[in-house]
Amino acid sequence: MKKRLTNMRMKKFTGFLMAILAVTVLFSCSNDDSSNGDSARVKVRMTDAPGDYKAVFVNVVDVMVKSDASASEEGWVSLAGVQTGMYDLLTLTGGVTQLLADAEVEAGYLSQIRLVLGGDNYLILNDGSRQELSTPSAQQSGLKIKVDQELEAGQEYEFLLDFDVDQSIVTAGNSGGFILKPVIRATATAETGTIVGAVHPTNFQYEVTAQNATAKISAFTNTNGEFALNGVPAGVYKITITPSLASAFQVKTMNNIEVTANGTIDLETIFLN
Repeated sequence: MKKRLTNMRMKKFTGFLMAILAVTVLFSCSNDDSSNGDSARVKVRMTDAPGDYKAVFVNVVDVMVKSDASASEEGWVSLAGVQTGMYDLLTLTGGVTQLLADAEVEAGYLSQIRLVLGGDNYLILNDGSRQELSTPSAQQSGLKIKVDQELEAGQEYEFLLDFDVDQSIVTAGNSGGFILKPVIRATATAETGTIVGAVHPTNFQYEVTAQNATAKISAFTNTNGEFALNGVPAGVYKITITPSLASAFQVKTMNNIEVTANGTIDLETIFLN
């Protein structure tokens, strides 16, 4: 009789422990789900529109985000693991992009992205000479770029910062110096398309431009003659292929090229004569 009571007590105690364990596991999973469900992943990449220089180096020191749409300087948060360093913008063309940040952020409204540059930026002219880029303190504190994007929990968002070199570098009056005033276009990758192709012959470099009434996106071809125009808003575009003067080729245009959101248009191989 005592042995039977002991067995019954052991079974009850074991059942009680199993119940506690089940509740503990459920609570733990619930907490994990809640944590994962409150955030979204944000990737920020940088690319460049062509410029008439040999190299343009910018010093990226931070990438920040802000959920508040107000003009207040409060509320800016640095993304985790920003890949800081000196980047030659003219290597980020022809479809090449540079990942600057890949981080978890709180889900909800994302108002702006801020690219913060250091003060030691410079360019290399086509003759090989180096020129320092004077960077106003306002630009060093960070260029604000509007994105106006709602971030859903558990989703991944990628933003492309298109640095326009030609518009960003200004001659400093009669001094012969140069000033860096960044002009950057930000697009959400999922809301834009891509135009790819190749230009032959490949022994020259070409500038490829997609343009309509509201947007203009350009890139150089690479050594294989290939190009990619990223972050192209949906719409119908005129494509212009501009050869270098040394090639003696004629400018070529293609009309009515339609780009859709999250789609890729392949123009295949374009031959110049």
